[in-house]
Formats: sequence, C-alpha cells, structure tokens
Amino acid sequence: MTILKTPQASTQDLSMAVIYHSNYGHTRRVAIAIADGARQQLSAEQVKAIDIHDADWDFIDAADILVFGSAVYMGSVTAEFKTFMDETSQRWYHRKWEGKWAAGFANSGGLSGDKLAVLQQICLYAMQHGMHWLGLPLMPTGHSETDLNRLSGFLGLMTQSVDAPPEETPCKGDIDTAIWFGEHLAKTIIKHAPAAE
Repeated sequence: MTILKTPQASTQDLSMAVIYHSNYGHTRRVAIAIADGARQQLSAEQVKAIDIHDADWDFIDAADILVFGSAVYMGSVTAEFKTFMDETSQRWYHRKWEGKWAAGFANSGGLSGDKLAVLQQICLYAMQHGMHWLGLPLMPTGHSETDLNRLSGFLGLMTQSVDAPPEETPCKGDIDTAIWFGEHLAKTIIKHAPAAE
C-alpha cells in the first residue's frame, strides 16, 4: 500500500521586508520587533527591517510580503515616507508588486494619534500596487501597558510612544504585539507558499 504524502510548503525562498521611516527611533524599534517575530518562522536572511533612507530595492522587489510602517505626523505618514511611496510610481505603473502580500503599522505619541488614518493610507497605497492586505487578527487582551493589542487595532499594528527614549517606549505590550504580528505574517506567507516540487 502506497501512502501519499501531502506536499509541504516551500519556505526557503520566502522573504519579508519591513520598510519604515523613524525620526527618533521609536518606529524603528517597532519595525525590528516585527522582524524579530518573523524570524521565529523564517531565517535571519529571509527577513530585513529596512529604513527608507537605505532602501534595499533588490530585496524589497523580491520579497513575498512588504510591511510598511511610519510614525504619524499631522494625521498622515511622515513627509519622508510619503516621498518613498511616490518614488515607487514606476513600480506601480509596471505592476512590479502586484500579487505580493502587504501589511502596515503606525506609531504615534498620542493614545489615538490618528493611527487609523495612517493605516488606511498605507492600505490604500498597497491596494494601488495590486497587493493583498493582511490585518492584525488579535483580540485585545486588555488595556494595560503589558497587554497585547491594547490599542485595539485590526487593520494593522498600532503602537504608542510617549515622550521618552525609544529604549523605554513603546511599552512592553506594544512591542510584544509587534513580535506577535511579525510571526503571524510569516506564518501566513508560509501557509500560502507554493508546494515544494
């Protein structure tokens, strides 16, 4: 009797780019936490946190999922992040990122800080590129600084950095949520990876 084996997903070629802009280091810390979470499923070489000022376009263009993140300024992404978005117009025109996965995160000092507006802006940007959006399917565990998804974001990851150095803020719960988010995104692209030949 022959036992048929189910083909396993091929993961060695999968990659994730966490693309961010951070003026003071808080958003960078979140990006690194997302990348750390993804590395619980993918190798270190398969995941990169990429500052927009030092964009690795070859890695970005080859990545299976692009995770975009920005601090919130005046209810929008930063001017620098908007410039990055505009610089991808030729990629948009040639549909270079069409069919990739996408996700987003937003960081602000305020408890609300209009982070939802930034996530909507990033989501629309991804839709313009023909990408598939992944949200944050994690129910809030509470509202203290140690709770997961304490800000109740579902379109993407929301984090808050109060007026303190990035070593101290965002709080533990927000960083732990970022790690959870990164692992969730990695698991999703693994689940939907083509079966190994």
